[in-house]
Amino acid sequence: MPLQIDARSITQFHDQFLSGPEWRTPDGMEAPADIWRWIEANHRYNSLLWKEEDKARRTDVDAREIAACKRLIDQYNQQRNDAVEAIDETLLTELGQLPPASDARLNSETAGAMVDRLSILALKIYHMGLQTQRGDASAEHIARCREKLQRLRIQREDLASCFDSLLEETRQGRAYFKVYRQFKMYNDPTLNPYLYGRAGRPSAPAA
Repeated sequence: MPLQIDARSITQFHDQFLSGPEWRTPDGMEAPADIWRWIEANHRYNSLLWKEEDKARRTDVDAREIAACKRLIDQYNQQRNDAVEAIDETLLTELGQLPPASDARLNSETAGAMVDRLSILALKIYHMGLQTQRGDASAEHIARCREKLQRLRIQREDLASCFDSLLEETRQGRAYFKVYRQFKMYNDPTLNPYLYGRAGRPSAPAA
C-alpha cells in the first residue's frame, strides 16, 4: 500500500496530541503504524523537553533540581533525535522512492527534521495560544502574543508546504534526502572526555 501521509495529517495529529490528556495516535490516521509510532515519539519527547526547559529556568529551587532537569533534557533530546532518524528511515522505505534523476536535487534538510520542526511549531502555537487567554496579563501582553501566534501559524503553513513538496518530488525522483546520524558525542561515554576520564589530559598520539 502506498504511503498516505502529508503535512496536514501530521499537524492535525500534533494539535490533537497537545489538546488531549493521553499520548495516543488519533483515530482515522491512514498511514503505516510504524511512521505514526515515530512521529508520536518525536512529538512526545519535544513536549517533555518543553516542560523541562521551562522548569530549568527557575531561580527559586535548589541547584540539584536544576541539575535533574538538565539530565532529563539531555535524555529527551537524544530520544527526540533518535525518533527523527527513525522517521527518515521509515519514510524512505515506505515511499518506495525511484532512483533519483541525474539532475535531482539533494534536500539538505530531511523529511524527519521537517516533522521535528512542525512538532516544535505546534508546541509554540499551543503555548502562545494559552498566553492569549491569560486573565492575569495586560492587554498589551495579549496583543503581542496574538501577533506572534499569527506569525507562528504562517511559519507552520510554509513549512508544511515545503514538506509536502519534498515528499512529492522524492516520489517522482526529482529530489532526495538521506538519513543523517546525529552522533551526539557528549552522550557517548567512549567519546566524551569527561566520561571516559581523559578530560584535561593531553590526547595520546595516533599510532
